[in-house]
Amino acid sequence: MKQRIEWRPADTLPERGEVLRLQGIPAGVDPSRRVLSIVESAEAVYLEIAEPRALVADISQEAFAAVYRGEGRNAPVTPIEAVVARADALALFVATVGARITDRIRTLFAENEPALAVMVDAVASAAADRLTHLIADRRAALADHAAGRGRLTLGYSPGYCGWHVSGQRALFACLQPEAIGVTLNASCLMDPLKSVSGVLAAGPADIHRVAPGYEFCADCKTKTCIGRVQRWPIPASAG
Repeated sequence: MKQRIEWRPADTLPERGEVLRLQGIPAGVDPSRRVLSIVESAEAVYLEIAEPRALVADISQEAFAAVYRGEGRNAPVTPIEAVVARADALALFVATVGARITDRIRTLFAENEPALAVMVDAVASAAADRLTHLIADRRAALADHAAGRGRLTLGYSPGYCGWHVSGQRALFACLQPEAIGVTLNASCLMDPLKSVSGVLAAGPADIHRVAPGYEFCADCKTKTCIGRVQRWPIPASAG
């Protein structure tokens, strides 16, 4: 069964530290008042026009195998296969912060407001990423309550970890997120641009402990797999 989720923009506003990190300002560095002023203006834009929403649907391992296989362009061996094989539950998802954010970014550039445009872009990117965690947290809370034990739910997306970006086509064919206004272009990029998609895998935390030792890891710029389990721990009260 598909579930549509909608949030208030304020519920999806990303942490300011993450926005600053995307702007090249690491944790522990105090930004200037000018930068803080631009961040505040960008947050105000997001709160005014963002339309965060998602579509989620449970999927069996067998059905996901067909989605994941896609056009047969994945890496020969990927960590996603190992994670899915040990997962207790899987769900496809597509989430977006809406088209109006992308439109506003373009308008700001056209109006010669590049600093604000780039900051709004960072806020929207961080917010889109946060939607994955919000969906995962919601599903984890329900699963933990039903199962009576703690689990960790994390998302994996086409374009990462050896899952070829062309896998978007099979994912979209299965989930049909056009219902929430998200489509694919010929390059398998999502429209609106500030959108995320993938599979949520729930299971013991250890299934998500991935070391960047695969051939394709050399091309990865983020290495977010390192420490990801530590950043999204199982709640101490669970299980």
